[in-house]
Amino acid sequence: MLTRLRSVDETIVARLASTLKLRLPTARCLAVRGVTEPSAAQGFIDPRLAALRPPAGLAGLSTAVGRLATAVERGERIGVFGDYDVDGITTAALLTTFLRACGVHVEVAVASRHAGYGFTAAAADDFADRGCTLVITGDCGTSDLVAISRAAQRGIEVIVVDHHTVPAGDSHPSCALVNPHRADSTFPFRGMASVGLGFYVAAAVRTELRDRGFFRTHGPGPEPDVRELLDFVALGTIADLVPLAAENRILTSLGLKRMNATLRPGVAALLQVAGVDREVDARTVSWKLAPRINAPGRLGAAEPALMLLLADESTAAERAQVLEAANAERREVQDRVMTEAMAMLESVDTDAASAIVVAGEGWPPGVVGIVAAKLVDKFQRPAFVVAIDADTGIGRGSARSCNGVNLYDALAKASGCLDRFGGHAAAAGFTLTRERVAALDAELRAACAADGTASIRLAEGSGRIGTRDIDAEVRLAEVDERLAEELAGLGPFGQENPPPVLVARHTKVTALRRVGDGSHLKLTLEDGFTSRTAIGFGLGPREVEVGSHIDVAFLPTISTWQGRRSAELELADLAVSRG
Repeated sequence: MLTRLRSVDETIVARLASTLKLRLPTARCLAVRGVTEPSAAQGFIDPRLAALRPPAGLAGLSTAVGRLATAVERGERIGVFGDYDVDGITTAALLTTFLRACGVHVEVAVASRHAGYGFTAAAADDFADRGCTLVITGDCGTSDLVAISRAAQRGIEVIVVDHHTVPAGDSHPSCALVNPHRADSTFPFRGMASVGLGFYVAAAVRTELRDRGFFRTHGPGPEPDVRELLDFVALGTIADLVPLAAENRILTSLGLKRMNATLRPGVAALLQVAGVDREVDARTVSWKLAPRINAPGRLGAAEPALMLLLADESTAAERAQVLEAANAERREVQDRVMTEAMAMLESVDTDAASAIVVAGEGWPPGVVGIVAAKLVDKFQRPAFVVAIDADTGIGRGSARSCNGVNLYDALAKASGCLDRFGGHAAAAGFTLTRERVAALDAELRAACAADGTASIRLAEGSGRIGTRDIDAEVRLAEVDERLAEELAGLGPFGQENPPPVLVARHTKVTALRRVGDGSHLKLTLEDGFTSRTAIGFGLGPREVEVGSHIDVAFLPTISTWQGRRSAELELADLAVSRG
């Protein structure tokens, strides 16, 4: 394990530690993140809604807010439509919850894998048949021009709330396109998930209705408190793997606090079936909640997940069981597809390839995104996985990125092979015919090579890039509950805000066992007179023995095993000490 201590001005570290009464390693982790002023550091540790920048420059917002507020005043029937992933489902749940609190009759629906990605003409017809005069889409709609035109033919105006890349063109057929990627959008942060944009829409509509006097004269009850919607924002933002920076970090942090203070019945039931009895953090969302909310949409219709988020106490437990069963089925299907994909790659020189492209007949389209993510993790290459329908020959693909490769740009360069594509830099979807898969492979490899991926080489046998950047070097005696709590305050962790990584050198292994069918490593480490336990998820195969001295890269955490709290090292990497 090669480690490289991040460079930082140690006088800044000392000032942060002294002013904010922080441990030096915590102050150093702040400084290496570019948070160097005590006031900014305090805001980073304790984010507030007041720190959100006004969304005045967000293109399409004012038009959307005006139209929605008028629809609420008139008592129009409003349709809400979300895509089938967590971002789309939570956006639909957030907007539905808010509009119903305003007294609106809402007709809500979410996409189905069987019907294809996004807002469809069939969905437009369904909303028209239900009597809707306005529809708002979440996490889709930017590229769904045919469906929006169909809605117009049926007398429906459409508001799009989406964060996917905006296709080139002079106009959009929607009533309002709220998308930070519009060329005319001047809002300084473009990385928001759709559910965060939905929160901005709800907050702005509430303000507009307040200014119009709606809640005094027509409101069905108290003015809605949009802070109660922040748990939806945390779920969708974390699950969609957008940057946990700027507005996203503030909204997600406050959303997690909201979730831990007041759990929705559906979320509480889902945590129970997932066996989670601890505080909800970003990892809990990523590993326990998001896969289960995603599961129905991966297999077919996403409606069970939406119904869970909107459930009351009487239906939550039953709906959580439906998602748990779907998630178990999803895991089985996913494992089969991953095995088949790995078999296809046995004859491929993956070290030389700038991208991983695999396609298989009979693969369910709903799991190819997960398989793509797993292939990225294994090979550190952008991955494109295509599920081909054996009867029609149509392939539906999903892509995940790494190393800064922009997937949307790569697919745009290969668009001659595609029937349709959409998404953003880190994740994208596309369709094509079976006959074009080979050509797509060549085009994507060329596009990703041009983006710099081909120059990356992996450490031999590690599956990871060899040099690891370290935020701070510590002794085991410094690793206690206080340090773990301080570092946890730098979260939530995710894209563009990774967990801190500390290093302790020349620690002695005094106990060792492999757990979880041998895939995980449980160690007891000593450093002078200090002893700490450590857990290395996925490090079970690593060669280490009792009595050896090792360097460990880790994040301090708090273990609550059998009700006892103690500091523990969550290992990111380890290596035999030199010298």
